[in-house]
Amino acid sequence: MRRAVFLDRDGTINVDKGYVYRPEDLELLPGSAEGIRILNEAGFLVIVITNQAGIARGYYTEKDVQVFHEHLQNVLNAEGAHIDAFYYCPHHPEGLPPYNVECECRKPKPGLILRAQADWDIDLHSSWFVGDKSTDLAAAKAAGCMAILIGSDQYCFRAIKSVEGPVMVSTVLNAANLIINSK
Repeated sequence: MRRAVFLDRDGTINVDKGYVYRPEDLELLPGSAEGIRILNEAGFLVIVITNQAGIARGYYTEKDVQVFHEHLQNVLNAEGAHIDAFYYCPHHPEGLPPYNVECECRKPKPGLILRAQADWDIDLHSSWFVGDKSTDLAAAKAAGCMAILIGSDQYCFRAIKSVEGPVMVSTVLNAANLIINSK
């Protein structure tokens, strides 16, 4: 079985500008590319797990998300890093049909993590989830992964209190170094 680091997207890898889907709006957070490269070199699968409620709300399409992910991959490749797979949830209970459903893939539920586990033969107990919201931490806990919270603001302090056990760091690079040094 393989080890993975699951990464949330907006607010973890790139700046969360609210419903980010256009390639020209991609702005990597400091340390993201370097942290991902370090994880790649250490042999971890790096998999993005992201809620994309903008699809359900009609703000953009699944194709838009795929184009954004291709662009993100190209930007990371230019920095010597890569994402092994992207998994996204297009649903939201208050969205438009056919996306207005209660699903198992929307974080805080672990459905996307479990799908990745099956697709990539991942050992969840030796894997990590790095995200910036309490829903990321809850999904990690539900799947049996170790969790790291990205951020330093008051929202993150509230999130860390809501789910026991995560470590808090300021960047994906700091998370990667913590993961590599915890072997």
